[in-house]
Amino acid sequence: MGLAQFRTFSLVHRPTPLEHLKQLSAALGGPEIYIKRDDCTGLAFGGNKTRKLEFLIGDALEKSATTIVSVGSMQSNHVRQTAAAAVKAGLKCELVLDWQVPWTQAAYGNSGNILLDRLLGATVHLCSKDEGRNDKADEVMAAIEARGEKGYFIPTGGSNAVGSLGYVDCAIEIMDQAKHQNIKVDHVVLASGSGGTQAGMMVGLAGTDSGISCIGIDIDHDPVGVRAEVTRIAAQTAELLGISPQTTFELAEGYGAPEYGMPNDKTIAAITQLAQTEAIILDPVYTGKAMAGLIDLIAKNRFGKDESVVFVHTGGGPGLFAYSSIFENTP
Repeated sequence: MGLAQFRTFSLVHRPTPLEHLKQLSAALGGPEIYIKRDDCTGLAFGGNKTRKLEFLIGDALEKSATTIVSVGSMQSNHVRQTAAAAVKAGLKCELVLDWQVPWTQAAYGNSGNILLDRLLGATVHLCSKDEGRNDKADEVMAAIEARGEKGYFIPTGGSNAVGSLGYVDCAIEIMDQAKHQNIKVDHVVLASGSGGTQAGMMVGLAGTDSGISCIGIDIDHDPVGVRAEVTRIAAQTAELLGISPQTTFELAEGYGAPEYGMPNDKTIAAITQLAQTEAIILDPVYTGKAMAGLIDLIAKNRFGKDESVVFVHTGGGPGLFAYSSIFENTP
């Protein structure tokens, strides 16, 4: 796939495990479900953004950057991993965060990922209600340049063509593991929000003629916006690699309600079920909604009972503590 042409900065503990969820598969009556444990990428509690950051930090170093700047919500898993990656690379890090999620529990503003951002030494800029985070990031970048330093901006979720190369690489890793574990993978299912993870995965699967479908679960409750981002990033990623762009893909809608960052009853049920059948912890923003989507698609017979599905666990565990009140009555 030509990934060797891009400079990277090693961050991922690879390969991350590919595990059979035997008890969950039995409980749901098929298909056979496997989980790609990208919560185990190893960087400050792990997560999918670490794969993207290998390419993004490599690009930043190639361009002689001194400071990484990125944006996200208060409990962004991406900015936590970005802060950690900057530490590993010896770079400064400035994060622009907003409270876009209407979650009022006090822990949301001082626990989970925001606590780790500060512990990792990042400079945190909190947006006021009237400030857009990208506009504020422009101001931060200008201030860095005015100090005679060089900033490198990473967009929401690390989701651009460079970042998505990390999931082209992950697609190849999954296929290699499946071969060695004698698993015929029919589908890959993952959370789709800022678009870069699904874009990279589908380019990697299609570009190697794997025959494996990549199904994104819309966790933003914005299928039009998510679809547009996946399409745009996939085309740009394919162009970087010099291969044909992928124009068709599946995005499962109806699982992101009521809005980004706000869990629903099916999200909570899916998190609880996986914890109590497989001792694997999901988060309420991304993987919980994606697993709820997968469970519902199985109930709707989207997959054959003799098929195999790989669910990509994109991490997010630290954010769980910012939503602790929703599990107070968990049996």
